[in-house]
Formats: sequence, C-alpha cells, structure tokens
Amino acid sequence: MGQDLIRYDVLAQDALRGVIRKVLGEVAKTGLPGEHHFFITFLTSAPGVRISSRLREKYPELMTIVIQHQYWDLQVTDTGFEVGLSFSDIPERLLIPFSAVRGFYDPAVNFELEFNVGGAEGVGEVPSAAPAPKPALAPAPALAAKPSRLPVAKPAAKEKASAEARADDKPQDKKDAEVVSLDAFRKKP
Repeated sequence: MGQDLIRYDVLAQDALRGVIRKVLGEVAKTGLPGEHHFFITFLTSAPGVRISSRLREKYPELMTIVIQHQYWDLQVTDTGFEVGLSFSDIPERLLIPFSAVRGFYDPAVNFELEFNVGGAEGVGEVPSAAPAPKPALAPAPALAAKPSRLPVAKPAAKEKASAEARADDKPQDKKDAEVVSLDAFRKKP
C-alpha cells in the first residue's frame, strides 16, 4: 500500500468536527430543537481548553458535559465553542476547542461521533461516525469495539433532569449506536 500523502484521515476528521461545529452553531442561534441534546466529551488537558482549576482537578483527563436544559451563552467559532454551565450550583464558563473533543452523542436520534485523540496536535487521529441503525434492518456485527462509558460531569439541575443527564440512563427501547472504524472500509493490500 502506498503512503498517504494527502492525509485523508486528517481531512475526514476535520469534516466530522465540522458537523459538531455546524450543529452547535445552529443551536447557539435558535436553541435546541425538539428532544435533541448533546453529551460532549473532551480532553481537559488539551491545548486551548479553558476550565476552572476546580473542574480540572476533578477531571484531570476527560470530562463529559451535557447541553440540554441549563446552559447559557453558547458561542461557536471556527476553532471551538464556549458555554456556561452550572456544576454543583456553581456557574462555570468553559472554552473547548473542537480539536479537544473526544466524543459527541445525541441520544434523541442515537447519533454518535468519536475521535481517537492521540497527541496534542491530533496527528494520526481516526474518527468514526455511527448513526443509529434503522430498526427494520437486522443488527450487523460490530466492526470495532464500543468504548466504555466515560465519566460524566453533569450540570446541576433544579428540575428532575438527572435521569436524562446521565449517560448510562438511555431509554431501554433505544439501541446503542455502533462505532465503526473507517479502517474497515479501506482496501487491504
């Protein structure tokens, strides 16, 4: 097999991060449509991430936030997003570059993007996208192992949203999305 001088892996990663950018940009303008809400996991120590020292101490590697009921001032740029959330009734402002995002999940439609973020520059990262399988089709065998659930830092909610805010409390009638590696579709030598 020849050497990939075009870097399709980087191009695909940028395109998939563009999906997150576009979705969050629309939400910043018009709000969350319908039942849509997002679990966004990111590397807390990645370059450009700005969170309080209290949160960084509690989540030294990965953190998952929920954009659902109580968030404010969502701002999206070409390189990242900024959002206000409350943790244990303490308001926090988070700045998260798209390059630090490890996972994006919308349980309303069972859509998931996952990025294998390796180094600080992200060279060699391989993204995978897994939209929900259609119910009429028989489930296909998994081509890549589903990652374990990541820790969730959920915003404090005054209403009874805690059941919806936990990543492990998905409704039983919804199936988990399959994570499929792009390597599965590449030609083998």
